Amino acid sequence: MRRDVTAVTVLFLLSLIFGAPAVTLAQEPTCKGCPGTFVAKEELDAYLKRAMAENIIDQQVRAVDIGKSNVAIGMVYRTKLTTPGEVAEHDFVSEVYHIISGSATLVTGPNLVGKERRPATNTNVRVLNGPGNNAKSIEGGVTHQLKAGDVMVIPAGTGHWFTKIDDHIAYLMIRVDPDKVAPLKDEAASKADLAGKKP
Repeated sequence: MRRDVTAVTVLFLLSLIFGAPAVTLAQEPTCKGCPGTFVAKEELDAYLKRAMAENIIDQQVRAVDIGKSNVAIGMVYRTKLTTPGEVAEHDFVSEVYHIISGSATLVTGPNLVGKERRPATNTNVRVLNGPGNNAKSIEGGVTHQLKAGDVMVIPAGTGHWFTKIDDHIAYLMIRVDPDKVAPLKDEAASKADLAGKKP
């Protein structure tokens, strides 16, 4: 009990010294009144079907403002890869992969070899994940064997590099964009995109 009283007293004194409460007892939500966003399986399946038919790797399904951050949902489909591709790295956007089908070898790490800045005109920079770099490889990276059902979290600034894809890999991508560098995309824009209409 005495320790609790001492802690409260210290916090009170700190609030007086620095002119602001040391602890906020009642906080407001960061996105008060924001609506939830529902994305139906049929919509995700439509993006996946288009990816397979038109050999499109990465498509943004939605991108929504949730207050302090934006969050985007993407659908990714990659075909068989026997020689390592390019490393990707995003300055501000973190990514979470939920593997739907297929399997692959992914290497992650911050030490990029042969790093080259992506131009601002690059579609990925403008639409998907903001500024970042490509590279030839990752020095001292960690190797992950991805399969259906797995989840992979890739923080901003971490290189990620598919070195092998057995037949294909399909995954739902969640992009966390606290700096709001990528544009928003609502349900109407998603439907227009699937219908082939330009924004």
